[in-house]
Amino acid sequence: MKICHVALWTRDPEAQRAFWQAMFGANSNQRHLSKNRPGFASYFMRVREGATIELMTLPELEAGQTGQEMTGWAHIAIAPGDEHQVDEMAVRAAESGIVIAPPRRTGDGFDEAIIRDPDGNLIELVAE
Repeated sequence: MKICHVALWTRDPEAQRAFWQAMFGANSNQRHLSKNRPGFASYFMRVREGATIELMTLPELEAGQTGQEMTGWAHIAIAPGDEHQVDEMAVRAAESGIVIAPPRRTGDGFDEAIIRDPDGNLIELVAE
């Protein structure tokens, strides 16, 4: 069994799409507009090795923790490769001003950096 995709509510799917393409080299499908739920639109962003993020939006989407559908997740962790690749991605993220925690070795022995996406959601970059 495997996770098919992870869904992220966002108020700015175009900014999120550009972020996933620039930071992770993700490929995108064409914008999907629902015929069953007016206003619902999404992109599927396929990251290397099959990970997929669905970027979803609605015109009435609330920011933060209000309403039934809201922006965000707690965090996701993405393993771009080894410690060197984490460091390289963190440098690129720092140039964009989106690093929350620079590369470090955590107390539980992981090499990681933490960045934020355009909505402020946290993404851990972890070494495999």
